[in-house]
Amino acid sequence: MATTNLGSLEKSKPPCNDIANPPNGEVATIQKSPSATTLATSESTLGSHLARRLVEVGVTDIFSVPGDFNLTLLDYLIAEPKLKNIGCCNELNAGYAADGYARSRGVGACVVTFTVGGLSVINAIAGAYSENLPVICIVGGPNSNDFGTNRILHHTIGLPDFSQELRCFQTVTCYQAVINNLEDAHEMIDTAISTALKESKPVYISISCNLAGVPHPTFSREPVPFSLTPKWSNQIGLEAAVEAAAEFLNKAVKPVLVAGPKIRVAKAGDAFMELADKSAYPFSVMPSAKGLVPENHQHFIGTFWGAVSTAFCAEIVESADAYLFAGPIFNDYSSVGYSLLLKKEKAIIVQPDRVVIGNGPAFGCVLMKDFLSALAKRIKKNNTAYENYYRIFVPEGLPVKSQPREPLRVNVLFKHIQNMLSGDTAVIAETGDSWFNCQKLKLPKGCGYEFQMQYGSIGWSVGATLGYAQAVPEKRVIACIGDGSFQVTAQDVSTMLRYGQKTIIFLINNGGYTIEVEIHDGPYNVIKNWNYTGLVDAIHNGEGNCWTTKVTCEEELVAAIETATGPKKDSFCFIEVICHKDDTSKELLEWGSRVSSANSRPPNPQ
Repeated sequence: MATTNLGSLEKSKPPCNDIANPPNGEVATIQKSPSATTLATSESTLGSHLARRLVEVGVTDIFSVPGDFNLTLLDYLIAEPKLKNIGCCNELNAGYAADGYARSRGVGACVVTFTVGGLSVINAIAGAYSENLPVICIVGGPNSNDFGTNRILHHTIGLPDFSQELRCFQTVTCYQAVINNLEDAHEMIDTAISTALKESKPVYISISCNLAGVPHPTFSREPVPFSLTPKWSNQIGLEAAVEAAAEFLNKAVKPVLVAGPKIRVAKAGDAFMELADKSAYPFSVMPSAKGLVPENHQHFIGTFWGAVSTAFCAEIVESADAYLFAGPIFNDYSSVGYSLLLKKEKAIIVQPDRVVIGNGPAFGCVLMKDFLSALAKRIKKNNTAYENYYRIFVPEGLPVKSQPREPLRVNVLFKHIQNMLSGDTAVIAETGDSWFNCQKLKLPKGCGYEFQMQYGSIGWSVGATLGYAQAVPEKRVIACIGDGSFQVTAQDVSTMLRYGQKTIIFLINNGGYTIEVEIHDGPYNVIKNWNYTGLVDAIHNGEGNCWTTKVTCEEELVAAIETATGPKKDSFCFIEVICHKDDTSKELLEWGSRVSSANSRPPNPQ
């Protein structure tokens, strides 16, 4: 009778099916990585097919952390001449970088290893899901021979069940592909990528570690160029929605428009501006839509954020007798603790594929961009609300002039950041008081702006800055990051230096989690102070272009900005700004008290 050895490969192989599961050999051995030349001239493989598909949809950089299950896959990805591997310090930052990349390019990708990498990157993928970003999360999975066996693998929780990672990703991705045979691989890869683009959500692709280098007839050397079937509005529904909306708005005395964050996923920015131009209505943005529509337009009136809106904006929006919200998200943060003074019967809510008018009719299968564009042709000009805004508007004053060597105030810092902005820059705002200070920046035409409002994960901005800067190297990214957030994800400053990025980071050192202090204070909101410039100098270690400085007053800040935008304009610049722990924006004080009130509501009676 044959014996079965513990740990043996012999008796635990799953049954072979010559059609669906061709034999993969007895033992996988570690071999030298194949050269790029060898890979390029060999038959087309799963790995090379995936690489070309990524390039076809606009990904030219992948953010990765190597692990034993994804090493061969990485060989084939980097063999693609148009695809560059950006090696990150940890999986969380790789995911955040793919998030930032997708905000600029429209799609991003990260590559990690099985479970230990997957469960590390999943927080970033959840954030991308909440922000409607198509991020392709690629995981190197177990050897295909191990599926269906009773083996226990490393990088797992010690059970012979490999589905834990998959189950975790099912709630934060819109499609999951576990590729452990070649017959379905082509279809599953294409379906995953197309679903990410159509749904504007992340997808999960797990590829068995022994399949990346295997050729298959379905992976033709030059795959058919990638294309998506366009979505179409239901024409009858579109016409009915436009007619109802036009009647609703045309009878209003002082209607307004408000752009929401889902304008990005609906690709409706141009259509929104067409409506703004044709209607002459004043328009504003919800905070998470800042940067999605031009702020240099004559009828732009600022950020609508309830009690913490920019000056005179909320008064005009909330006093209007009709408001059209395009792609809004009303959560506890964007509604300032559910305190917006809006009435449903006055609102037209336009989602990417649905229109709801007041308390009345709703129209499905109507695309936002089609609706806004068609509505622009039916709307009457009415600038009454804008004239009201113009009459009450008083230009914002400048911060009180600093005394010589006076400790630097945050409002003085952002006065100077405002002067740095142009069409060749982009702003990344970290979760915290930077949300509120950056909202008040006036963006010149072409200036990018990103922050993560729905998910609000502290530390997001370091990885996102890396990814965004890699996607648009022609822009200089200016990142405003609090000290507490920076401590979460600081390592990937290393990656910015490694790949020659010229970002400017303003590290706002005020000794703790200021946004948390304003919601609910406690000793846990105080953090250990670091020598931040010393840390970045240590990471720099003489390799790459890096300049750091610490500023405590306006004179030092002005000199630092002059250096960063002058002699060091092609270097990574890190400016640590020392601020008082209680120096916050007035908006954070108001917002924090309202969110605190919402969080502390007592339980409803049982």
